Amino acid sequence: MTSSEHTEHTEHPPHREESLRTYFTVFIILMILLVLTVVAYEIDFSRWHIGFMNLLIAMVIAIIKAVLVILIFMHVRVSSKLVWVFASAAFLWLSIMIVGTLHDYATRPMDAAYAHTFFSNTPAAVAFEHKQ
Repeated sequence: MTSSEHTEHTEHPPHREESLRTYFTVFIILMILLVLTVVAYEIDFSRWHIGFMNLLIAMVIAIIKAVLVILIFMHVRVSSKLVWVFASAAFLWLSIMIVGTLHDYATRPMDAAYAHTFFSNTPAAVAFEHKQ
């Protein structure tokens, strides 16, 4: 094996990077999604008997933000297929954990006395009482 053949197999592919414009664009998108999260929090969907919508909207926005961060800031978008496999597996595992936690929370029985004690001491409940 000659030295030219040896260097041919050990060279790494050129490293690709995101442009500064891409970083700023993603940052602006993340800030817009942050504002949308706050707006979704302020809307009271329980008036229309769809109180779960706040959580649903917040989770969708959080997933979009997480995907943007993973793809752009963690450089997965310009990485090899192996990195894609491991990043996807980690995101899938996180999704399983979140769904399992939400399922456990949603299926627990809660009597009115416990609910009042639990929810009356939360910062949101305290802030709601001060608004009225």
